[in-house]
Amino acid sequence: MADCLFCKIIAGEIPAGKIYEDDEVLGFNDINPQAPHHVLFIPKRHISTLNDLEGTDAALVGKLYLAAKTHAGNLGVAQEGYRTVMNCNAMAGQTVFHIHLHMLAGRPMHWPPG
Repeated sequence: MADCLFCKIIAGEIPAGKIYEDDEVLGFNDINPQAPHHVLFIPKRHISTLNDLEGTDAALVGKLYLAAKTHAGNLGVAQEGYRTVMNCNAMAGQTVFHIHLHMLAGRPMHWPPG
């Protein structure tokens, strides 16, 4: 989508602190980190919200989580713990309408989260 911030990052029009990339997934540091390690993993194909997922997208969503797992291992935080979060629509806190998985680590996480 031409006006999507994350699509512009994927296209290289906007710089991002890339930490992971393969054919279908891109990972980059969040510009407003909520933890010492806060990375967003996004599909390279535009999908606005979780509500727009199709059954054929199951593997793609799984790849977002596998990328987060790999990155947590590379950071050395997998054993101490990390949080993954996906928000769906504005009431849940989604501000960029291109699905993305937050991976947060490096500090104790509390429940319930805000």
